[in-house]
Amino acid sequence: MLEPSIVKDEEIEFLIKDVYDLYGYDFSLYSRASFKRRINRICLIDRFTSFAELRYTIMNDPDYLKHFIEEITVNVTEMFRDPHFFKKLREEILPQLGTYPLIRIWVAGCSTGEEAYSMAILLKEANLYHKCLIYGTDINPSVLETARSGVFPMHQMKVYSENYILSGGKEDFSDYYTANYDSVRFDKSLQEKLILSTHNLVSDSSFNSFQLIICRNVLIYFEKALQERVFTLFDASLENLGYLALGSKETLRFSNLDKSYHQIEDQKIWKKVDHQ
Repeated sequence: MLEPSIVKDEEIEFLIKDVYDLYGYDFSLYSRASFKRRINRICLIDRFTSFAELRYTIMNDPDYLKHFIEEITVNVTEMFRDPHFFKKLREEILPQLGTYPLIRIWVAGCSTGEEAYSMAILLKEANLYHKCLIYGTDINPSVLETARSGVFPMHQMKVYSENYILSGGKEDFSDYYTANYDSVRFDKSLQEKLILSTHNLVSDSSFNSFQLIICRNVLIYFEKALQERVFTLFDASLENLGYLALGSKETLRFSNLDKSYHQIEDQKIWKKVDHQ
């Protein structure tokens, strides 16, 4: 079995070039440390005996490539993750958005959809769901299939329910899903305003204008140049006075856009200031 130390930096570069040349996925500005960690993990899980074997498989087996992309881009997510953030949305941001005739929200890098469903629940409870659209996008088509199904493991519901209550939720969380043995299916009404599609933050362009963009714990895997590119995309997609929400280790503070945004208190939420 391949030892973690066997994957060399130059081999990582070869692999990034192969994947881009053959399939158009550009990982060249991903954080090398993170990318290398995930390559090592793939080698261990899939029992490759050498780096050459991994590279050969990626280049010659398009089905394996799909799995490879999933492993590289997978983001751990949960409903109402970081409840304090959702409490802020619930109490301060949604009342502002409620003044718009139509609320458009983009959950970028939505993975299996937990954050998008959390937003749907927040909007329902704020009586704003009827006039909103939630766009959930991810580079990885298979996680979007999970999001479309609305089916999640039962064992996660305890944590999700606790998060929901900490975020200021007053309903019985179990009213939002139907239990079925070891899984639950979320209520179909939570999908009525949800549009799920593949979107590559690295190479795809803006596709609408939004009042709120949520992209949490995705940019930590990107080098600074790529972060800047994504921030520019978000800026082009965000209306004046709109909000951008980032993860706990992500910031606009050192970006080129810093002057155009005002940080909301202690939160990783930035408001786009009105350009005269």
